[in-house]
Amino acid sequence: MIYLDNAATTAVCPEAAQAALAAMTGGFGNPSSTHGPGRDARELLKTARETVAASLGARPEEVTFTSGGTEGDDWALLGACRLMRHKGKHIITGLTEHDAVRKTADYLQSRGFEVTRLAPGPDGAVPAETVAAALRPDTVLVSLMLVNNETGAVTDIPAIARAIRQADCPALLHTDAIQGYMKVPFTVKGLGADIVTVSGHKIHAPKGVGAQYVRAGVKLPPLIHGGGQENGLRSGTEPIPAIAALAAAVRAYEGDRDAPARMTALRDRAVETLSASLPDVTFIGGGAPHILCLSLPGYKSEVLLNYLDGMGICVSKGSACKRGARSHVLEAMGLPAKIIDGAIRVSLGRFTTQGDIDAFCQTLLRAHDSLYKIL
Repeated sequence: MIYLDNAATTAVCPEAAQAALAAMTGGFGNPSSTHGPGRDARELLKTARETVAASLGARPEEVTFTSGGTEGDDWALLGACRLMRHKGKHIITGLTEHDAVRKTADYLQSRGFEVTRLAPGPDGAVPAETVAAALRPDTVLVSLMLVNNETGAVTDIPAIARAIRQADCPALLHTDAIQGYMKVPFTVKGLGADIVTVSGHKIHAPKGVGAQYVRAGVKLPPLIHGGGQENGLRSGTEPIPAIAALAAAVRAYEGDRDAPARMTALRDRAVETLSASLPDVTFIGGGAPHILCLSLPGYKSEVLLNYLDGMGICVSKGSACKRGARSHVLEAMGLPAKIIDGAIRVSLGRFTTQGDIDAFCQTLLRAHDSLYKIL
């Protein structure tokens, strides 16, 4: 099997698996307990928080562990709007956001908030000047993703942060940085965002764990009430094995410093190979090192995916959360129907090899030559 769907999820790296097993079998205490096993678990939690915070350029007390990206995005939008509701009820987001943001914005709209949904530019990213033009005195939240999960387009979050400050707007800035984390270099200070959401299973950690940066001074309401864990923001006994695995995956990524450059080179190799052999291929978006969105106009993406799957190559049509629906991201970019319907997403991880990319290109060429094309 050749796995090229790392934007959907990644294989758990050995370091993360070992850290989870060690926490389950040796560090299994409740971190809120005062006895020895509890203190050991609390130390694991402290160390993991320091690791993740350092990877974000944040302070440990600004990092809260979550169950993943969807929870983080929901909490960011709902919490920010609850916190800021006395200053206004206007939200700015993008047409190309992940459903975790889109559908939460829909919910807030149903509760009386006004939502402005901005279209992307030709590259798939929302321009900072478009955001600046949409800001109002009653705008309380801007939520835009750093890296688009379908096209790899990179939005200039620092420029958007500057636009909010220059407009003297009270809005908080949230960015879903899930696809950018560990692949596109950033610090939370450099981004200028108030809230940053990341997830573990995109960086070779297990599913079910993520982290939320909330800038010191932003009193985001608690996500879960209860025993007061996670500084009172997300009560419930912390899942130490998952958290330890997340920290281990972060350390492994940081130890593999060439990973983003290696993925960029492999992505570019695919573009060069396919451009030379398929004159009708169309490349969409781009910017992030690990995502390549391409289309063979006149072919159906479902047919291409089935052909590739039959040859043991795993890619996707777009977001794994869409389940067959036409991509709202590509529609928002204003692409022709033939390009949208023939689009597939190839996404790389730390363990992707040149052989994987070459095999994908060769198999896609065979698919192009053997499958029926709709004129």
